[in-house]
Amino acid sequence: MMFLLETFRLGLTNLRLHLLRSVLTALGIILGVAAVITMVSIGEGSKQQALLQIEALGAKNIILRSQKPPSDTAQKSGQASNSWISRFGLTREDLRVIESNFPDAESIVPLKAVGGKIMRDSLTKNSQAYGTTPDLIRVANLRVGRGRYLNQRDLDDQATVCVIGSELARQMFPLDDPLGQTLRIDSGIFQVVGVLEPVGLAGGAGAALVGRDLNLDVHLPITTARAVFNDLQVRFESGASQASMVEISEIYVASPSRDRVLNDAARLQRLVDSRHEGKADVSMNVPYELLESAKKSALTGKVVSGAVAGISLLVGGIGIMNIMLATVTERTREIGIRRAVGATRRHIRWQFIVETSVLSMTGGMIGVAMGPLISMFLTWAVPLLPDLPLIGEMFPKSATLPTAVTLWSIVVAFGVATLIGLIFGIYPASKAAAQDPIVALRHD
Repeated sequence: MMFLLETFRLGLTNLRLHLLRSVLTALGIILGVAAVITMVSIGEGSKQQALLQIEALGAKNIILRSQKPPSDTAQKSGQASNSWISRFGLTREDLRVIESNFPDAESIVPLKAVGGKIMRDSLTKNSQAYGTTPDLIRVANLRVGRGRYLNQRDLDDQATVCVIGSELARQMFPLDDPLGQTLRIDSGIFQVVGVLEPVGLAGGAGAALVGRDLNLDVHLPITTARAVFNDLQVRFESGASQASMVEISEIYVASPSRDRVLNDAARLQRLVDSRHEGKADVSMNVPYELLESAKKSALTGKVVSGAVAGISLLVGGIGIMNIMLATVTERTREIGIRRAVGATRRHIRWQFIVETSVLSMTGGMIGVAMGPLISMFLTWAVPLLPDLPLIGEMFPKSATLPTAVTLWSIVVAFGVATLIGLIFGIYPASKAAAQDPIVALRHD
């Protein structure tokens, strides 16, 4: 024990005598450890953000969506070349068949797109209005920020009420309280009874799955939607009109558990294929599949980024070995004196190993402290970049860089840094211990 303590004291003394050189030698390890922690935290933060977006859609949900057939196989009517009616997508009969074939489903929620325009005074937007049931708020993981959501009485009474998304509320009622106000959807007038909390699906994997910004949605009782609007939808784009006959736009099927999702999705796909054979007018999205895919992609990304950052650790280890080899030559006479007064080769070897270990461990600890600080700084600084002069135009206004520091990245980075110090310190230590004491004493 005394031998180890004395060796450790001598190692620290030698490092302190050449403080600047010791700091510069450890710099590679410091930056390497900080880089590993920062790179992994960026990958982990991006992964968590993507998973949250996907999970917001409900990991137990299966989403069926009506879509226009790519080959335009829908039935058409009309004389003008720029106006026609297409019939496609899910039907009310499809909904009844799904309900009868999935009696144990947690929920089956239909959505019916209605209207062409949403209006208030002089403000007008293309419609994102949907008739639905009260179960949608639970199935789609929505939350009411103000007011209330649709209820069963609204459905029974065919009430002309609506619940709107947070962004639509901001755009349509910039200075007024939307609760109690009215919106016009085509010829129908609806009273706003609730405003949803913001949904983080305006971009990213979640938006790609939904196909729209949920913050612009309007939700009506589905019974009201059927009574006020018919199945005909007319859209005006670039001076041309396009009409479609769609009975149901979307159906959310919530499985009883995550373990059942993929099996239920396969059954549902077979059912849809049998009822819409050759039409290609219904698509299916399974958030759980995208969730699993995102996890695998994130794992690959973390391994790649960690490996790239680990190269700097390797470079730091090479730097330590180079300096220690130079130190062996510089301290040849010291080694000879120590051997002459009784130090063994083992003593000399351990002295140099201790010095490299202290360098790598100290550098590792500093890097461990720097890594989380750099990650927090990036999370804070990146959203500010679009507002900077000159370089601000290079970044989108919504630029963010979420980070999440993980314990395993700290442990692995520090452990690898210490191991690299030991490995790259063995050769200089062995070279020092192999010095002939007589030759070493004669060294100038």
